[in-house]
Amino acid sequence: MNISTEKIVSISEANQNFSRVARMADRSGEIIIFKNNKPKYRLVDLETDAPIEMSDDEKIDFVAARVLREYRRAFEVLAK
Repeated sequence: MNISTEKIVSISEANQNFSRVARMADRSGEIIIFKNNKPKYRLVDLETDAPIEMSDDEKIDFVAARVLREYRRAFEVLAK
């Protein structure tokens, strides 16, 4: 397993600074969390890498939320 050092955090850092670690995952797509100097967990951005099985309704909700977030300003202008 090859892991970029920019994507590695310790479990104590993830515990103490989860918001920062989540932002790192937003930027890079994933973060590997080490425990006892070994890769133990993987924090992924589900918008980038969605391996979780979802029902059709969940997929629609997920995509709708992304579209609304990305084009919010356009929808606000159109609503006037």
